[in-house]
Amino acid sequence: QVQLVESGGGLVQAGDSLRLSCAASGRALENYHMGWFRQAPGKEREFVAAISRGGSNKYYADSVKRRFTISRDNAKNTVYLQMNSLLPEDTAVYYCAASSRYNNAISTAAYSYWGQGTQVTVSS
Repeated sequence: QVQLVESGGGLVQAGDSLRLSCAASGRALENYHMGWFRQAPGKEREFVAAISRGGSNKYYADSVKRRFTISRDNAKNTVYLQMNSLLPEDTAVYYCAASSRYNNAISTAAYSYWGQGTQVTVSS
């Protein structure tokens, strides 16, 4: 099993940047494909980005392409989400998730482990 803890959220203005971190404990992160999801109030949780175990494959939702970058440092057991040019519609709770089976999966059902989330609020 792996335990995930997100950090790095906060309140920023439109156009600003934030970097989210997801620290893993328990089983080593290198065993998992990782994803970032977000959930805005009253909406379903949606896919943001995914990265393969070794970091060579990355996949993004259209809404964040060219603005967000997912990366990982397996030696530090940490996954990152660099968010640039933030928009008010990026406001949500952001979750990281781990999958031992599925690479670049966009469905929440593919992920077995989830963090508690970190709030990102972007003001206009």
